Amino acid sequence: MKRIITFVVALAMFGSTLQAQTKSEKTAKELIGDYTVGDVVETTPRQLPIILWGGEAATFWANGGTTTTAESIFGKAGLSFKLTPGDDSVQQAKDYLTGKSPYFRGTYLMASVYEEEFNKDPRTKPVMILQLSYSQGDHMVSREPIKTLNDLKGKTICLQGPGPHFSLVQDSLDSVGLTWNDIKVKWAKDLTGPNGPAEMMRKDPTIDVACVITPDMIGLCSGIDEIGSGAEGTVKGSHVLNSTATMSRSIADVYLVRKDFFDANKAEVEKFVTGYLKATEAVVKASKTYSDSGKMPQYVTVMKQIQQTFGADALPTIEEDVHGLILDCRFARIPGNESFFTDPKSLVGFKAKQTAGLAMAKTLGYSTTQTGFTTASWDYKEISKNAGVKYVQPTFATGRVKAEITDFGEDLDSATIFTFEVKFEPGQKTFDIEKYGPEIQRFAKASATFGNGAALVEGNSDPTLALQHFYWAAKAKGLLTGSRGGYKFKGKPITLENTAAIVSAIQSEDLSGQTRTNKAGQRVEIPDPRTTVAAAQQLSKERAMNFVKSIQDYVKKHDLNIDISAAIPSGVGIASPAIARPRNIGQAKENMRVVFRIVKVKAEALSDDDFNFEDN
Repeated sequence: MKRIITFVVALAMFGSTLQAQTKSEKTAKELIGDYTVGDVVETTPRQLPIILWGGEAATFWANGGTTTTAESIFGKAGLSFKLTPGDDSVQQAKDYLTGKSPYFRGTYLMASVYEEEFNKDPRTKPVMILQLSYSQGDHMVSREPIKTLNDLKGKTICLQGPGPHFSLVQDSLDSVGLTWNDIKVKWAKDLTGPNGPAEMMRKDPTIDVACVITPDMIGLCSGIDEIGSGAEGTVKGSHVLNSTATMSRSIADVYLVRKDFFDANKAEVEKFVTGYLKATEAVVKASKTYSDSGKMPQYVTVMKQIQQTFGADALPTIEEDVHGLILDCRFARIPGNESFFTDPKSLVGFKAKQTAGLAMAKTLGYSTTQTGFTTASWDYKEISKNAGVKYVQPTFATGRVKAEITDFGEDLDSATIFTFEVKFEPGQKTFDIEKYGPEIQRFAKASATFGNGAALVEGNSDPTLALQHFYWAAKAKGLLTGSRGGYKFKGKPITLENTAAIVSAIQSEDLSGQTRTNKAGQRVEIPDPRTTVAAAQQLSKERAMNFVKSIQDYVKKHDLNIDISAAIPSGVGIASPAIARPRNIGQAKENMRVVFRIVKVKAEALSDDDFNFEDN
């Protein structure tokens, strides 16, 4: 899949490249410049902005081309549009404010940049009417030393602003408990090309991470699962740190409309939303048919229209570039829109995105006041009826991540996007969901945002007792010799800090039935180290399983709409201690923990849809 977007000319207005910082170069007002709010200009056809993104395939399908045709979905509904490239969001915002077009098209957090200006006049107050899609083709490419998102603190991230990668950075930081103030930012003038993040990363070794589209990602590191060799323009050691291929509910594409226009033309706006969603169903089916057979005349026509509109420089080929662009987008469809706009407890829905977007706009200096967006409050059963689509209750599909992905083997660390931990007391294996509420909430948010990832819950135990019992039993049997200066087990060097070697030694030799003299001078039996390791393994497994149960209880109690079946518990035992040889109880407690991992999985390990469509 490829998301081929160049935006070279249109994005040139977004400001100049800056030194590493957090604040943007300009406020939204300064970006837009002088303007006078005007009433919506009544024109036929009406100007409808579009951007170079796969979600626009449904817009072209519904419109019949760049100008509405009589036999198209929009045409039959009595609508008339002229599709106009809107990749220059600054110009889009000015057109919206002056009345040239009542619509604004962008990602949710891009729209948040202009929220303050849109809310200054009651006529232009923004009403969010439609979610088109989520991205699956945007990436954070990092240099070699950075392994997971946990390593981002203090690092320099390069992205284009205002641009589509705000959500990619925002959600990545949020997943590991960081904010924009914890990083440095270098702003790129363009999304791609000579002034884009990829080229800046090649030239500037102080840039740790670049936010890029798929072609630039391939140019930097050769592919989503590859490592840059340093040859042919790649950056040596670079790799994909995070991607919307896994964090699939991050970048949400939306349409806004001015309140004055919405109030006066609600029926027209509803026809537009209904027509787009009807076309979405057709495009979803058509793209699959084309992928399977390479044939689908109407779909090919739409792809050619997209290529002609945005240019062959941006989209050189139909098969790879335009079709790949569409495959990189996950259409929200009708259930997705209902969930996004109407579920107040959704961790990836309208309310959550608004909170994140307004906070980002203020932190980055685009705005100072916080008003927000309103929604259209559509009746989605009625929209389904009018679109000729069977209504589906918006319930997230369970089991989207197939069971076979749990066997990562040695690839687990390389597949890990980020981790966080929860510590416990000795022997603890049950949990108070309210006490651990913040941790569970964070896990739930990550599970929802990383919709194409697996969430592993690993229970861990402290190795201290196992080390002691191994030491005493192996000494008593004459298999462990030496002193603190160096030990040997059966004549071969071994260190007590090498947990894997200790566990292997315990499993390879029968150390049961050994005795030692205690401090009271009594001869006592040494516990069998195998039994100690097995008990630690069982405790860690129960910790993981009980914590997943606590997550399920928390999600149910707070009515959170996420697929918790993606949480996979496993008992690690003593195999992966934070401190291999604890010297005191404080260090031992560092090992008594549950580790959460969000890991990327192969596309074939995922089902097709976010929502249950079995009855459709």
